[in-house]
Amino acid sequence: MNIALIGYGKMGKAIEEIANQRGHQIVARLTSQSELSEIPENTDVAIEFTRPESAKKNISYCIENQIPIVIGTTGWYDEFEAICSKNNANNNALLYATNFSVGVNIFFQINKKLAEIMDQHKEYALGITEIHHTQKLDAPSGTAITTAQGILESSSRFNKWELVNQAKRSNEESIPVFAERLPDVPGTHIVDYTSDIDTIELKHTAHNRKGFALGSVLAAEFIKDKQGVFTMNDVLNL
Repeated sequence: MNIALIGYGKMGKAIEEIANQRGHQIVARLTSQSELSEIPENTDVAIEFTRPESAKKNISYCIENQIPIVIGTTGWYDEFEAICSKNNANNNALLYATNFSVGVNIFFQINKKLAEIMDQHKEYALGITEIHHTQKLDAPSGTAITTAQGILESSSRFNKWELVNQAKRSNEESIPVFAERLPDVPGTHIVDYTSDIDTIELKHTAHNRKGFALGSVLAAEFIKDKQGVFTMNDVLNL
């Protein structure tokens, strides 16, 4: 399979390594100085890991040119519906995820099940904590938001999430999300339910970028020759 990398930073290089190991060819390596027109016609799938301010333009270009695209960038979801409609109108394939790690997507499913169980135990206070490297620009992380949304879907106790850090949450029906930035942390996400008696903790810790890279290549393999909008649930059959 011929893969174009839109974004060639640390993640792009990790994806290249995994793609080569799985027998694929990298036919383009685009940086912030590159033009999207450098993506060759024989590209089977593009994998996009850039910045929110660049992602919408990159996604639109691929859709208009019928290049299936795997999107790892977050922060563009304010135009999610419009982009998905454009993708389907162009008979293209688009796969998005807040996190491509296989382990994180399993974490998402366990989180939903735990939220269902804990919905009956209101003596437990809920909190979500995410910890990332200092170069990460958005807060909270897309993974933390997906985690919170999973709880909202599975619990009647809460009606929204909010980033709190040093502030107090606005009401007891809000899920507090804490974001920390530390050097050299690929990504840690913790869901904790705490009572006066004990704490139940669900935690995912990424040791490096390989999990994200592998997941994005698996996603690229999945959407080749497909049409529509997909997520990692489709890739992993969750």
